[in-house]
Amino acid sequence: MITPDLSTITQRVAQIRSRILSAGGENVSLIAVTKSFEATAMIAAHATGCNAVGENYAQELISKIGQVPNENRLPVHFIGRLQSNKIKSLVNFVDVWQSVDRISVVREIAKRCKIIEHRWPAQIMLQVNSTNEPDKGGCEPSEVPILMAKASALGLNVIGLMTVGPTNNEPDQTRVAFRLVRKIANDLGLNQVSMGMTGDIEIAIEEGSTSVRIGTALFGARI
Repeated sequence: MITPDLSTITQRVAQIRSRILSAGGENVSLIAVTKSFEATAMIAAHATGCNAVGENYAQELISKIGQVPNENRLPVHFIGRLQSNKIKSLVNFVDVWQSVDRISVVREIAKRCKIIEHRWPAQIMLQVNSTNEPDKGGCEPSEVPILMAKASALGLNVIGLMTVGPTNNEPDQTRVAFRLVRKIANDLGLNQVSMGMTGDIEIAIEEGSTSVRIGTALFGARI
């Protein structure tokens, strides 16, 4: 795992912020996706004014977070597919669970986070499969209200929705997918929507994203 120098990341953060503002996203949060990069990427994200870091893999997050001094830590968003048996090991490190897509995960987060006072109520986002791709995580759009009701009943704080754009990056399909998720969020009274990555920032913001998840545009290609 390699992380570029701080001056390079500073320039890249400025470029992403400029893209966000140009698309009309004055209040859009920048989540630096630090998966597959050294712990120094987390420190750099903090130093360059990112709003949070995003991680995908339990063991990688656990191994890196201990290398980051408390004063250099940003909120951690878990954005990868969640396995119920990994949640116990993650509860001390995750601030927002972005990829919640089934009731078994909801139950496990509630069970484990209740034990730790400063992690309760846990903040979660429901992941929606807005592109109908079978290999993508996320619940079906029609299932979101049911899953939200179950999560709320267990005391979880559902703060918004999350989605991943189509694999083919086709702009029209991307727009349709993002617009759908924004509509569902609006219908449910949810303000936050996490959608948009390096290739589709502008479309995501135009369709109402409140946070974008950026990795390669900040830290370079993953090896």
